[in-house]
Amino acid sequence: MTTYTPLHEELRVPVAGGDLAVLRWPARDPGAPVVMALHGITANALSWGPVARRLAGRVTLVAPDLRGRAGSRGLPEPYGIAAHADDAAALAGALAPGGGRVALAGHSMGAFVAALAAVRHPALFGPPVLVDGGFGFPAPTHLSPDELMTAVIGPAMDRLSMTFPDRAAYRAFWQAHPAFAGAWSADVDAYIQRDLTGEEPELRSTCRIEAVRADGIGLFDDEVLAAVHRLPGPATLLWAARGLMDEEQGLYDASRLAAAGLQDTRVRAVAVPDVNHYTLLTGDAGAGEVARHLLAAVRPEGSGG
Repeated sequence: MTTYTPLHEELRVPVAGGDLAVLRWPARDPGAPVVMALHGITANALSWGPVARRLAGRVTLVAPDLRGRAGSRGLPEPYGIAAHADDAAALAGALAPGGGRVALAGHSMGAFVAALAAVRHPALFGPPVLVDGGFGFPAPTHLSPDELMTAVIGPAMDRLSMTFPDRAAYRAFWQAHPAFAGAWSADVDAYIQRDLTGEEPELRSTCRIEAVRADGIGLFDDEVLAAVHRLPGPATLLWAARGLMDEEQGLYDASRLAAAGLQDTRVRAVAVPDVNHYTLLTGDAGAGEVARHLLAAVRPEGSGG
């Protein structure tokens, strides 16, 4: 049997201040469910490419470059989680102009955006699938904004001020990252290359540092922290056993989720072993698990298909 692997197309969708760049992997059936997938704080839409491959055209997957990144780099302020949630709502309206809810997924910061979008716009979105994100903690009061950003995303913050002589150098930079050891693929390469802008020998990340800073600080906003506790329906959290640098302690574990009040939410938490924060989305096992839960989220109850 031949596996159906859809090619993506790039769209431009009007939002406040300009157009959002959106990648769309179409389903075989034009009437298939639509899933909107939101990326992490220094990522881009192609981080969802491995999941699109494993969905194999059973749903239409739509992933925007969030404001201030990649194809949406030119969109102006305001940045922040609420701005992304409103952009997601504008995109949902364009995807389903006749009504109907769009399924929602988010990875890392995108999970916080997904939770807030689901709370702010319950008529537009179905139950979200949160991928290693969505549950947060109050910010440490002794850290400056930049120190806070370094604590949140570590070396990814340093990358934003670096330049690279060519695309091979950028590839080598990422291949040396411990999270991707033994987990490199053509999908991952396409994802990281989408992040580059400029001309050789001074290529740099497309991520606007002011957008990343505003978004990172916004993760500690009271409304953002409360969103996962106010979801209008059930949701799923997939959490990685390992962390951003492939360290043994991931962002979450049972005790951290208990401290974040998981038991008081409508979220079902599922631990995914043998993956880290990145490979939960981009690795073979992780992308397969995310795809499986997305299909479950859009499959009508009792359909068995």
